[in-house]
Amino acid sequence: MQNTSKHSAFILGFFLFLGLTLLGYLLAKAAIDVKQFERSVTVKGLSERDYNADIVIWPIQFTLAENDIQTLYKELDDATLKIKAFLINKGIAAEEISLSVPNIIDKSAQQYGNGQQAPFRFTATQTVTVYSSNIEIVRPIMTTLSELGKQGIVLAANDYQAQTEYLFTQLNDVKPAMIEQATTKAREVAEKFALDSQSKLGKIKRASQGQFSISYRDKNNPHIKKIRVVSTVEYYLSD
Repeated sequence: MQNTSKHSAFILGFFLFLGLTLLGYLLAKAAIDVKQFERSVTVKGLSERDYNADIVIWPIQFTLAENDIQTLYKELDDATLKIKAFLINKGIAAEEISLSVPNIIDKSAQQYGNGQQAPFRFTATQTVTVYSSNIEIVRPIMTTLSELGKQGIVLAANDYQAQTEYLFTQLNDVKPAMIEQATTKAREVAEKFALDSQSKLGKIKRASQGQFSISYRDKNNPHIKKIRVVSTVEYYLSD
């Protein structure tokens, strides 16, 4: 009876030992597998393309000076009509032309100066703005503004408030293709890394699109926009 109990205890102990050994092996293997599964590589992919702007905002600013306010307003109206007629004759639609409120300065009401009397009491600045999607029509006209000077219109130059702007409004249309290109380039870099490290490239662990940026392609062609996006992608690696 005692021998039987010892035999049973031996068998029980053996199976317990075997079970614990097997459990330890499985846990160790699982830890190794998890560690291998956590191996990853993070890469970046760039997509960069040039697109023509689709909107131009072209402010034409001119100045006048007079001593009589009524005469000044009449000259403002005359000059504005000349500019609108000039633009329309060049092919710009009337609905693409807008006017700002004229900025009138009464120099006699100013409380500063060097004591010298200005030759004209009133000065006025007026802006005629072209907002158009027909950039190919507008750009050549910009080089012909000297024709307005010949009509006696004094155009303001180098005013930061009268700088021409070019807008690209089709970003949502080009986003999908550019994101796809950036992701493809990121995968190419990851595959090269995996090959060099004698690993296999797995699935995507995480990815971030990055922000799109829009800038001039170069300072001489502000109507050509450079669109850029960088995608960051992390891939799993395995042996």
